[in-house]
Amino acid sequence: MNKWTRRGLLTTGVIFGGGLVLGIAIRPGNRTPGLAPLVTDDGETLVHTWVKLDTDNRITVIVPHSEMGQGVGTALSQMLADELDADWNLVSFEEAPAIEEFANHSLGQGFLLPGVELPAMIAPSVEGVLIKTAQALDLQITGGSMSIRATGQYGMRVAGAAVRELLVESAAEAWNVPVSEVSASKSYLAHEASGRRAPYSEFASAAAEKTPSLAPRLKTPDQFTVMGTHVERHDIPAKVDGSALFAMDVQVPGMLYATVRRAPTFGGNLAKLDDKAARGVRGVKDVISLPADEIGGTMSSFAAPATVAVVADSYWSAKQGLDKLELEWSSPDDVKRSSDDMFAQFDRDISQAANRQADIRSGDVAGAISGAAAVVKADYQVPFLAHTCMEPQNATVSVTDSGCEVWVGCQNPLGFRSAIADALGMDSDAVVVNNHFMGGGFGRRAIADCAVQAALLSQKMRKPVQVVWSREEDVRQDYYRPAIQSRFSGALDENGNLLAWENTYVNKHEPAEAPLIPYSVDSLDIGHVESPTHVPFGAWRSVDHSQHGFFTESFIDEVAIAAGQDPYQYRMDRLKDKPRHRAVLKKAAEAADWGTPLGSGRGRGISLQESFGSLVAQVVEVSLVNGETQVDRVVAAIDAGVAVSPDGLTAQIESGIIYGLTAALYGEITIEDGAVAESNFHDYQALRMPKAPIIETHIINSDAPIGGAGEPGTPGIAPALANAVFDASGVRVRRLPMSRPEVKMQLEDWSASAA
Repeated sequence: MNKWTRRGLLTTGVIFGGGLVLGIAIRPGNRTPGLAPLVTDDGETLVHTWVKLDTDNRITVIVPHSEMGQGVGTALSQMLADELDADWNLVSFEEAPAIEEFANHSLGQGFLLPGVELPAMIAPSVEGVLIKTAQALDLQITGGSMSIRATGQYGMRVAGAAVRELLVESAAEAWNVPVSEVSASKSYLAHEASGRRAPYSEFASAAAEKTPSLAPRLKTPDQFTVMGTHVERHDIPAKVDGSALFAMDVQVPGMLYATVRRAPTFGGNLAKLDDKAARGVRGVKDVISLPADEIGGTMSSFAAPATVAVVADSYWSAKQGLDKLELEWSSPDDVKRSSDDMFAQFDRDISQAANRQADIRSGDVAGAISGAAAVVKADYQVPFLAHTCMEPQNATVSVTDSGCEVWVGCQNPLGFRSAIADALGMDSDAVVVNNHFMGGGFGRRAIADCAVQAALLSQKMRKPVQVVWSREEDVRQDYYRPAIQSRFSGALDENGNLLAWENTYVNKHEPAEAPLIPYSVDSLDIGHVESPTHVPFGAWRSVDHSQHGFFTESFIDEVAIAAGQDPYQYRMDRLKDKPRHRAVLKKAAEAADWGTPLGSGRGRGISLQESFGSLVAQVVEVSLVNGETQVDRVVAAIDAGVAVSPDGLTAQIESGIIYGLTAALYGEITIEDGAVAESNFHDYQALRMPKAPIIETHIINSDAPIGGAGEPGTPGIAPALANAVFDASGVRVRRLPMSRPEVKMQLEDWSASAA
């Protein structure tokens, strides 16, 4: 069955939710005929869906996630290797192909059943339902900081432990000794009493005939030998020496190149096309118009604008031809709006209480506010943001009479396979997706628009076509982080105690818990109103946590200042029943020397964020010079449960901080007459290396479940930065980015008065 019907999917949910045990035959670990292409060497044995062993005792971990610089292949291999008691020097990984067997069923367990150990009796049925659901949804996604805390915890560790059991059982049978007398260590099996010792590879074939357990015994953290240690990442050497293959490196015999231009307004159409001059450019093969359509598949249902593509024998020729096109576009009147129009809309809608929907409500907020000694009020706004991956959007596709082959770097290979099949009118089984390293993803590469364009162009040209977007197209045709406005009221008693917290924001997205706060308050009312815009949006690193982190951690700072209290201590006093939160906040403050004077024109700001299963506290130090904000130092503390790969976790926190700083300092996509005004890094700036701060990361290992790493470093940096600017100058920034003219003017005025 290629796809389940909606009715079938709903029925699965009802059966699963109702607790009825089904005899689902499929289960993780089973070797199926569809996995045969994974065994490319005569000496290899597929012992488990995710594990190969060869005659040299080398272990290959098959990773069902995409590598976009975050080190997921190495970290997931560590988790499997540790439970397998493997010699790390004999372990490597390869990315799983885009086939149903590698649908991310573990994500379902991570979302629906976090921390639940399934009884052996029902584990096969539950796992079977999760597998079929993931396959029905074409789910092979890398995102949400779920790779380690879902696939790693519920997939890789289980697979490693299960294969270890299979190998031990096989050795015990071959040696005719009790299983309890066989030990495994460093990719060898041993029977101490008889002195026998043999490599795992000797028993690979016998182990492959057995059915792996879904509930093997897992190690406790004190037993880890590979997890939690420094190991060299497997993907780094090839990236350093240039041998790593990214999608833009792909060359296929007979390949043509194409680049595109789409209607500048979202949902726009092509009104007029004069391509005579473009066709006169040397090397140009064709000019093709692709009508506005639905880009199917992953993470988007927005109507794509009309597209014009120039196909040539080189990218340069295609780009030269594109620049010579004479184009006129049409667009609906209702999208010819500006950013100012949309923020005015937000301000209007946020004031209409009748349309408000509650997220969480407790106590008597209205009563507390009416009887308060002081009420703090504030509105915050953040703009649309683009992803601007360093590697622009690109894909290579070859469509033939027999099928389609794709070379791309993406965050959901199965989803891309389905989207391309739908666009071409093919069955998904006829589409082969070769996934490659990515030069950044951040949620953008979960949307298949560029790959679909390449597929349609290849189908028309009847040759392989590589589509590469220009940076301008990449900036102006994104699926943006949404702009949001958020309004707060905080009630204080005469001692500065927080009596009530009221918050209304526009447009609720994911995750649902993003606007919630960790601080204790007697009366709480958080809710939202819908105020949709025409601008397409998608997942952006840390999704709604990136906006709400700025809102909530800025406002708690304002409340603390209004109460006349230290922002760090004010937070600590409202976390008395949350020791993990307190430990992270305390670690960051102590490491940053909180409370030590910095001098004139300098300031510190602090933030605390819980997201993706991890807790992160950050302290930012800034210097203000002639109205410019220089970030000098960032101190971060993270509790992600157990740091599977400490170096990788540190790198991800640093990466998240830099990405968030770029947005907080410079990031703003502005809409003018319905279209994006920015085009490249000259007007959509990124933080450059000379201005990058010193970053210190402190890891706290706790007894909590494993949390995420790729996204939790981003949400807290903007509020800590804004709070530091206030500490230095008294200027409160409530609308990002810091480069906005009104912010610079306020800081310049402060600098002049302080001189």
